[in-house]
Amino acid sequence: MNQSDSDTIFNGGVSSYGGIEIETPSTSAGNGPMSASSLNNADSSANVSGGPTKVVSHSPLIVDQAELTSNHHHHLHNSVTNTADAGIPADGTDAYTSPDNRSTMNRDLRRPSGLSTLSGVFAPVALSMFSVLLFLRMGFVVGQLGFLMTVVELLLAYFIILLTVLSLCAISSNGAIEGGGVYYMISRSLGPEFGGSIGLLFFIANVFSCALYVSGFTEAFMSNFASGDLSNGSWKFFYCVCVSVVLLVLVLLGSGLFAKTALITFVVIGICFGSFIATVLFRSPMNITVPVSNTYRYEVWVNESDPSAGKEVDLNQTITANYTGFSFATVKENLFTNYTFDYTTGKKTDFALMFAIIFSGVTGLMAGANMSGELARPSVSIPRGTLNAVFTTLGVYILAAFLVAASCSNDLLQNDYGVMMDVNFSPLFILVGIFATTFFSSMSNLIGASRVLNRLAHDKLFGAVLSPAAYEVSSGNPVASVIISWVCVVLVLLIGAMNKIAKITSIFFLLSYMGVNIATLALELTSAPNFRPTFKYFSWYTCALGIVSTVTMMLVIDAAMSAIAIVILMVLIMFLHYQAPPGSWGSISQALIYHQVRKYLLLLDSRKEHVKYWRPQVLLLVSRPASCCPLIDFANDLKKSGLYVIGHVHREGTFNNSDAVTSDPLQKVYPFWLSLVDYLKVKSFVELTISPSVRHGVQQLIRLSGLGAMKPNTVVVGFHETQRSETTLNETKLLKDLKYSKIGRNDVVEYFTNADYIPNVGSANELHGNPTERLDSEEYVSILKDALHLNKNLCVARHFTFFDKDMVLKNLNKRYIDVWPVDLLKPDQTGLGWDNSCLFLLQLACILSMSSRWKSATLRVFICVNSLQDMHRRERQLKEMLGHLRIKGKSIVVPWDHVVCHFTDGNASVKDSADLPRPYISAMNEMVRRHCADTAICFMNLPLPPEDIANSEQYLELLRSLTGDLPPTLLVHGLSSVISTAL
Repeated sequence: MNQSDSDTIFNGGVSSYGGIEIETPSTSAGNGPMSASSLNNADSSANVSGGPTKVVSHSPLIVDQAELTSNHHHHLHNSVTNTADAGIPADGTDAYTSPDNRSTMNRDLRRPSGLSTLSGVFAPVALSMFSVLLFLRMGFVVGQLGFLMTVVELLLAYFIILLTVLSLCAISSNGAIEGGGVYYMISRSLGPEFGGSIGLLFFIANVFSCALYVSGFTEAFMSNFASGDLSNGSWKFFYCVCVSVVLLVLVLLGSGLFAKTALITFVVIGICFGSFIATVLFRSPMNITVPVSNTYRYEVWVNESDPSAGKEVDLNQTITANYTGFSFATVKENLFTNYTFDYTTGKKTDFALMFAIIFSGVTGLMAGANMSGELARPSVSIPRGTLNAVFTTLGVYILAAFLVAASCSNDLLQNDYGVMMDVNFSPLFILVGIFATTFFSSMSNLIGASRVLNRLAHDKLFGAVLSPAAYEVSSGNPVASVIISWVCVVLVLLIGAMNKIAKITSIFFLLSYMGVNIATLALELTSAPNFRPTFKYFSWYTCALGIVSTVTMMLVIDAAMSAIAIVILMVLIMFLHYQAPPGSWGSISQALIYHQVRKYLLLLDSRKEHVKYWRPQVLLLVSRPASCCPLIDFANDLKKSGLYVIGHVHREGTFNNSDAVTSDPLQKVYPFWLSLVDYLKVKSFVELTISPSVRHGVQQLIRLSGLGAMKPNTVVVGFHETQRSETTLNETKLLKDLKYSKIGRNDVVEYFTNADYIPNVGSANELHGNPTERLDSEEYVSILKDALHLNKNLCVARHFTFFDKDMVLKNLNKRYIDVWPVDLLKPDQTGLGWDNSCLFLLQLACILSMSSRWKSATLRVFICVNSLQDMHRRERQLKEMLGHLRIKGKSIVVPWDHVVCHFTDGNASVKDSADLPRPYISAMNEMVRRHCADTAICFMNLPLPPEDIANSEQYLELLRSLTGDLPPTLLVHGLSSVISTAL
């Protein structure tokens, strides 16, 4: 690489904040993949004349994510991209700098035109949690449960809700929040897969809930104002559409009108509830007629003398129940449970059914969070407004339960859902309250659905399908999302079946609550330093209890539908995992993985290693990736779920002049290596180091690669050919296509095939020496000896440059993995008393044959004998040994007296591999070639490097002669014991 490349991998400059230099890319970089060709001019525009400090922009090191309002999001994503390689957070934490260069830290995250806590959070949450339970269900609940059990169930329901509220407050006070509400919080905490799937389900739940409230509003209207001819099914749909159109217009007018509507509605409901309080305190006792809709109460015996004749409904009679006014005697009557049945469904009531009714009526706690994009200070307003609304509504519900228990007989409460309307001074007050709660709740759901859909469209998790929903007007109102959400509501109204939809809606809401609890629990358990919420009243056990509570409630509501919802959630998670673009805002999964890996690495003790659980942990030394991609892929098949590290030494001069060093030269190289590993789809780590010499760099890699007990035990190196291997990266089929990558495939190929990796004799870099200068024989052999001296198993690979594994395995003729466990220095020891090196050789070949992509190949083990009389006995012994070692393979005995004769001819003893007779090596090569016509891979024993380093060239010539014209060959020398026969 050019010297200028050491500054930055992107075409940009350096900015300073608080004495810390950071690099920021120029806007011309765009969002596309990095171009390798742009690296050569990376710093051509930077000002280096004034020293190492270069100030080009004023981007702060600390950035706040939610300072980007929704109408700025797209512009900033294209114009500001943070470079992770330069030490800045990923581009999901874009920083916005105002024209007057104010720091983002100095701004109080205020939106001057945003909603306040009262109008934006408290009122919407309180109104959504009142729903129809306050006016239409409270009397019936008290009549069945009694006042004491009603309070118990209210406290239980609110306890479950409060657990989620605590988690919601913690997340919302941990940083700046943009639009999208619950989806934004979950996706920015748990990542795009979990956040996107729950966000979509939360959008569907809001649409369904809006349709339910519109339907409830319409039914209340029709039952009180519509005549018989105008109350059939088609007219009901017409009324529902009209109501939804009114909602659409109000929501399109913006969040300001919504806030005013919320406050007005809250005041109206307060007046309506106040009228009921006044009724209880001041209205005299009277008899209330039981509504005729309660047909069970109007049933009479057909023949009183014959019970078998059954009952029939007689609506000509008048049946009443007592309203007593405020009375402690009535309180005593309604103090305890008295389960009967629900006259609208005929089902018997019990604790679980009544709890489901209460809980489904108080699940509007996310109404304020849905307005996160419109709030002036969401991090402050959401916790404060939600908590106040929760405790306010709980107090109102307990008060309402006490008032109905103190004024209405148990008979009246059990047989009249509309008891609060029937006893009121003016039933119109309660009717207005019902209209107000249902209308506003539907409006809140429509706004929530549109905001979630808009954020999903901005995040592009579902591709171009949701792209129209990203359109916004200048005021920031997502009109396209509002219209799409409204259309979905109308479609749900057209489908009907509201009772069936109600359960799945509640379950989807509970799933979103569970997501909030999971997100907070994950953040708490990972001990992330940046998780510092200003809201402190939560802990990991409140989050865990919230998760258990929401799951329990899902099962209580409907176990079958809960299972269906979870299946849908899992399918969406899997879809987004493989199809969605990688989120730039970070994922909690990485923090969780880090937390668990660190914990288990500490538990992994190298002193407790046992040969029964040995596995290869490979360090592959790579000089030029352009010529060894097949070897990188092959080594991936050798690891058997073990550690796999790709190591590379970057030759540089020493950093004597520290003032001249502005950045780590490897920082710009590392992303390309990672992308190469991604495109090859191998499961490996990448370790790069800088050293004045390759040998010293390799020593660093061997000593320092890995962590704890996970350190390489086997070093694999390519062979030292007389001529440099040809470049095959540009034509290899090993580079797979990736759906999303920051660096394009062509850019990776261009980077690893450019001049930095191709030698140009005579044009050495004057500052650092030529980093691509080839090793000489002595340094190469020294590296082999160093690996052995550092107690590592050693493998030398040859003939892998043009190895096409897929083509070889498809070729039925190349179906063997051959093993030649012959110690060339000890040809007389051809028995089965194998040393560690031979057993290691056999183990590696066995591991390769066990690989899923090599299972079609057959393992063949060759053993050489000097006497034809011993062939059958040795073959039987070899089969027994393979069976004892549980290795499936063919045993082949080969006579090699014609080879050994060259070893003993005039040579009393040979102690150094460099002194092995060349005819002996050539004869061995010829024998192997004769048996490898159908061989895919050949494993052979590696002769030890010579003691005298001056014999390096002779040693390499010996290896060239031994492996000449063979298939891809792995020369192996093992040191450790790797095979166990014990249980």
